Amino acid sequence: MESSSSGSAKARQSSGGGGGADTFDIPGKGAPIERLKRWRQAALVLNASRRFRYTLDLKKEEQKEEVKRKIRAQAHVIRAAYRFKEAARVNVQPKETTAPHVDGALGFGIKEEQLTALTRDHNYSALQQYGGISGVANMLKTDMEKGTGGDDPDLKARQNAFGSNTYPRKKGRSFLAFVWDACKDLTLIILMVAAAVSLALGIATEGIKEGWYDGASIGFAVLLVVFVTATTDYKQSLQFQNLNEEKQNISLEVVRGGRRIKVSIYDLVVGDVVPLKIGDQVPADGILISGHSFSIDESSMTGESKIVNKDQKSPFMMSGCKVADGYGTMLVTAVGINTEWGLLMASISEDSGEETPLQVRLNGVATFIGIIGLTVAVLVLVVLVARYFTGHTYNPDGSPQYVKGKMGVGATIKGIVKIFTVAVTIVVVAVPEGLPLAVTLTLAFSMRKMMRDKALVRRLSACETMGSATTICSDKTGTLTLNQMTVTEAYFGGKKMVPTDNTEMLSASVSTMIIEGIAQNTSGSIFEPEGGQAEVTGSPTEKAILSWGLQLGMKFNETRSKSSILQVFPFNSEKKRGGVAVHVGDSEVHIYWKGAAELILESCTDWLDADGSKHSMTPEKVGEFKKFIEDMAVASLRCVAFAYRPCEMSDVPNEDQRAEWILPEDNLIMLGIIGIKDPCRPGVQDSIRLCTAAGIKVRMVTGDNLQTARAIALECGILTDPNVLEPIIIEGKTFRALSDLAREEAAEKICVMGRSSPNDKLLFVKALRNRGHVVAVTGDGTNDAPALHEADIGLSMGIQGTEVAKESSDIIILDDNFASIVRVVRWGRSVYANIQKFIQFQLTVNVAALIINVVSAVSSGDVPLNAVQLLWVNLIMDTLGALALATEPPNNHLMQRPPVGRREPLITNIMWRNLLIMAFYQVAVLLALNFDGQNLLQLKHDNHAHAEKVKNTFIFNTFVLCQVFNEFNARKPDELNVFKGITGNHLFMGIIAITVVLQVLIIEFLGKFTSTVRLSWQLWLVSIGLAFISWPLALLGKLIPVPDRPFSDLFACCCPGKKQGMFELHPTVCTCLLIL
Repeated sequence: MESSSSGSAKARQSSGGGGGADTFDIPGKGAPIERLKRWRQAALVLNASRRFRYTLDLKKEEQKEEVKRKIRAQAHVIRAAYRFKEAARVNVQPKETTAPHVDGALGFGIKEEQLTALTRDHNYSALQQYGGISGVANMLKTDMEKGTGGDDPDLKARQNAFGSNTYPRKKGRSFLAFVWDACKDLTLIILMVAAAVSLALGIATEGIKEGWYDGASIGFAVLLVVFVTATTDYKQSLQFQNLNEEKQNISLEVVRGGRRIKVSIYDLVVGDVVPLKIGDQVPADGILISGHSFSIDESSMTGESKIVNKDQKSPFMMSGCKVADGYGTMLVTAVGINTEWGLLMASISEDSGEETPLQVRLNGVATFIGIIGLTVAVLVLVVLVARYFTGHTYNPDGSPQYVKGKMGVGATIKGIVKIFTVAVTIVVVAVPEGLPLAVTLTLAFSMRKMMRDKALVRRLSACETMGSATTICSDKTGTLTLNQMTVTEAYFGGKKMVPTDNTEMLSASVSTMIIEGIAQNTSGSIFEPEGGQAEVTGSPTEKAILSWGLQLGMKFNETRSKSSILQVFPFNSEKKRGGVAVHVGDSEVHIYWKGAAELILESCTDWLDADGSKHSMTPEKVGEFKKFIEDMAVASLRCVAFAYRPCEMSDVPNEDQRAEWILPEDNLIMLGIIGIKDPCRPGVQDSIRLCTAAGIKVRMVTGDNLQTARAIALECGILTDPNVLEPIIIEGKTFRALSDLAREEAAEKICVMGRSSPNDKLLFVKALRNRGHVVAVTGDGTNDAPALHEADIGLSMGIQGTEVAKESSDIIILDDNFASIVRVVRWGRSVYANIQKFIQFQLTVNVAALIINVVSAVSSGDVPLNAVQLLWVNLIMDTLGALALATEPPNNHLMQRPPVGRREPLITNIMWRNLLIMAFYQVAVLLALNFDGQNLLQLKHDNHAHAEKVKNTFIFNTFVLCQVFNEFNARKPDELNVFKGITGNHLFMGIIAITVVLQVLIIEFLGKFTSTVRLSWQLWLVSIGLAFISWPLALLGKLIPVPDRPFSDLFACCCPGKKQGMFELHPTVCTCLLIL
């Protein structure tokens, strides 16, 4: 483990961006633009529009940034002008102002343009003239407490009057655009020109009846390749468009008819009242109704990394910004294209392009295979031309194709065109343009399937990286547990409450204080319909506490109306507490706190008895409270303490200075402690066992205390020994206090971290990455964003996660379930495995086709596989092969291997073994047939020309069938049973069936186009038999052991003057040279 870790660490350093880093090696996250440009310049590309179709368009990115700068500049100019106007109005004695004229708009008291201008220009004076926020709300027929009516006619009327919260999207590329891209392939253009020349010469020399076949057949084959390629790319494009729309479809809460309901961001209308909390995205332009410690990060719109406080003097909010702190409610005043964010999004197109490390590495492989292919094609061209003009190239009847002085110009040109066409077709087969695209194909397939498995991929490369994950740092609440919280124990008035809602044991004053603290110190809400059951909304912890409050007899709205909030300290994951100051009457003020039980206990100097009398917090009483906390924690309960502190109104700053007031959190009076039960998710033990078997260590990072964390970890299977000590189970503050080196050593051993802050999680992730781990980390809060960004794979929670966390993550787990994370790992490994299957299959065809054509050209002056046949092989190998093998679903065998090292060679020793066995078998069979086919197939008594055609047809048919049978072998490179799970892959079976049917049609009915003849059923059986041998041969080959040390290392040893990185990526070059 140590050696692999250090190796990974070295790989990380080498990929960091130094000059010695390999051109085709980019980091998974945040690759510099220069690195992205460098690999594009190094790639050998014959069809740039196709090869780079699903990579990042660097030019478009620059244009997108330019558009953003212009829109931001426009916003700044407008605001500066209005500030200037405001300053002039303040300094110059104003004339009596009149409220702006307001026109009704389809039943509303204000027009769309007036509302849009109000918020876009942040025009505070206009707002005042409209009667303030309440005046605007009245014009929009909105109750600031209960929101809009929420019925369909009302929503429709608002959409008609003020527009919908959507913006015009740039249309995706049409199918014809993809056809045009496919036609830009340089080799296909050359072949089309050759087809046109061949057609013209053929008709001129042989007449239209016979002379059109050669040219037309090449043209048709090229068009088939073009349309199949375009169809595949077009379907992928549609998939990425759908996924982009899914990413932007944010779910949010609105208040309609007095209740909070979840709606899509696209269903938001002007007049909606939207509750916002830390981490949320502002979904439209609006005006703040009320807020506490409310501040906004406007960097997404202004480009300035500045937190802006929002209050009644600065109430305007822009769509697309994030809530940085506090909570509040806003009135929506502009949606869709009427917002600056809508303008911005309509001006820039969402590009699905993004290069992944695997894609770039495959571009490197394709480049070097292409170099070999071009070299071979030039060699074949030179040899064939030389043999042709020296009279050593023969017709099927044995006569020389070129006789000096006796050949017409047309016939000579036609012969050269044929030779040139074969050479170009070799390039088509040899340059695997489809290799990098196979990554996109498998990623698109995986992303679609992962959506069904409750995982939304935001960044393509995360799919790949997940296959290399060596450790998962998981939150406890909602991921390992169900997030269905209930209060199961309560300790108030110095006694345990049995049952938990037994208020009879408490005095009325104590009960009132507890209920007031619950109702006012919350970010949740309760809708109390007449005669119906109360609906509780908020985070799971808030819902559990509010539900318990209802059991105590709390009337939520009534309780809140009896006192007024002066200041709020929103719950903070760093301090693990939240507080509120409320004015309860006269000069009396109560400051309520709730949070982590042992931390609140440390701040208490007194406690409240059941009858309401105050007692000093003695060491004995502290011990009693701690014992109760420990007992609850051992029972895997989350412990939350309630405390308060009375003060006088005179101690509270006046309203102008209140925003800066920090609530006092010392000298508190303990009210009591509750224990909240959150059961483990069913099946989480099995998921963790599966991860352990797959070489992935699961670590739990939680804000709960150490005893609760230990109990849950034992229940989940993360810990097996209840008596483990540091550093296996550690507190965040202890870990934080360690030196960098000690922290890295401790991180390797940590299984559970309790009472951790978001910063502790970030330090933990950094320490693990420095040890060479590939780290996946979960997070749901705004403060988790740095850790999600730092991790190799950031996993945010779809249900409980904030928009800030989601935007910093790479994958969103839609159901917050740990089992979904494990399924993502399976898909990540499947992506890598499927690409390897495709590479093995494609290189086998590459090697076999190149060797057969080169040897035949050099020895006999002719090639057994002509241009049309090679184009058909290219179609099987490139597009159909990628579809069949790159869409193989994951299986349990993938989770029985260790993680794939990020710098492991793409072509493993096992793949080289399989590939070389198959390639040598195919080459041996086909060369034997090429040189002695007439004898072996017993065609000696046939007409020589016909026998030659039968032999070449048989070679072509056997070669194609070998690829069909080898496609099965490629499914399971390291398993003996290649048919396992085959019935579950309908696409694979469909492609195999289509390939076989088309091959039969080509041989039996399209001989004129492909220069083939019909084969007898006996030759069909022999052809099938030779191809069938691929199966037992592959089975025997898998019994041959291979060294653990990659062949790339051996090549590096052979060429010590070269950089290791080159051979790590491109052993293909060396091997092809050895073969040739």
